[in-house]
Parts: sequence; C-alpha cells; structure tokens
Amino acid sequence: MTENVSIESSNELQASPPSAAWLRFFALAYDPFLWLGEIAGMHHRRSTLLGGARGRVVEIGAGTGLNIAHYPDGIAELVLVEPEPGMRRRLARRLQRHARVARIVDAPAERLPLADASVDTVVSTLVLCTVNDPELVLREIARVLRPDGQLLFIEHVRATSRFLAACQDFLLNPWRHFAGGCRCNRATADLMRDCGFAIAADDAVWRGMPSIVRPLVVGRATRLGKMAME
Repeated sequence: MTENVSIESSNELQASPPSAAWLRFFALAYDPFLWLGEIAGMHHRRSTLLGGARGRVVEIGAGTGLNIAHYPDGIAELVLVEPEPGMRRRLARRLQRHARVARIVDAPAERLPLADASVDTVVSTLVLCTVNDPELVLREIARVLRPDGQLLFIEHVRATSRFLAACQDFLLNPWRHFAGGCRCNRATADLMRDCGFAIAADDAVWRGMPSIVRPLVVGRATRLGKMAME
C-alpha cells in the first residue's frame, strides 16, 4: 500500500491537471469513448448496483448522467453533484430526456454543500480515480452519510498483476491528461478501508476499455464509527 501511494504521488508531482479546453472536449467525447464498455457489461453493472439506492441519494461526479436511467423510482430525492460545466450541460439534457426529477449541484466532491448526516446513499462510479484528494472526498462522504447510510461504488483500481500495475504506473501521466484527470493506478479499495469504511465488494473487469482501466471493484461501503483519518 505504501509503495503504491508513493509511486502515484511522485508521478502526480510531475503532472499538471488537464486544461479547461481539453475538459470541454472530453465532456463531448465521454459517452462515445465509453460506448463499447457500456454495452460490454458496464450498463448492466450500473443497473444492478443502483437498484440498491434508497432514501436521499447523492451522486458525486455525476458526469454526463450515465447512471440516471438506473435509479429506482422509489428514492426520496436525487442530488447530482458535478463540478465541470461541460459535463453539467450534458447531464441536464439527459435528465430532460429521461424525465427524471433531480437537483444538479455545481460543487467538487471534496466540498459537498450538504448537511452532516443528511444522506442515505452516496453513489460514486468512476469518480474516486479523478479527484485530487481521495481521502478528503471519503471524509466528506462519511460526514454527509447518516449512521446507517451506504456508499455504492464502481471504481477502477490498481491491478493485482505486477505487469499491468507497472503499465499503469508508466502510463499514469499521459492517461491522466487524456482522461480528464483519471489516475489509473489508484488503490481505491485500500483507501476506503484506511479511511474507516467497511466494504463488501467484488472484483470485476471493465471489458471494452483499455487494459490499464479494466480492473474494477464494485460494491457497497458503510461507515465504521469515526473516520480513521480525522
């Protein structure tokens, strides 16, 4: 775990974040780029996971809204948090197409404009790889979740294969620039545990996508008392 984090941190010091112009283009290209991965299994994976959403639901990094069609009708409220303007525009259009009632919030996942213990379900799909401070995001998630709340997640993670993990490390910076800030080698499941979450998750493969982002972890996390990193 320590070795993985040090590799990522060292590489990130050498990399600048994607430009605003590239992020605008990436918002337009996002759905076509994920198209094959969606039909090869991610669409079904989203549907299965989000069927467990309940109560007041907050999705961080909602992007273009690929999860919208999969939320059950019985949830009390849906709040979609997305900081990128290009993504928010496409998100709003997808909400209209699906006639889904939801509130779109312009905010980063590190600073959620929500009250403590006010959320039943937080959803994170392919988001914790992109944030600059995943520990801070996980603390925010823990803050807004009610004591019996849940985090539903699909995240691609650092590979268990030494060869593929080495490829992730080598390609980290070019992939980050291309993929809107994504860190392909982040050990997200370990970070969740280190931040005080109990997770029940399965490993999966993101078929139809480049090898460096194929290793997935899919599941549900709950808080274990106070956050370990407070």
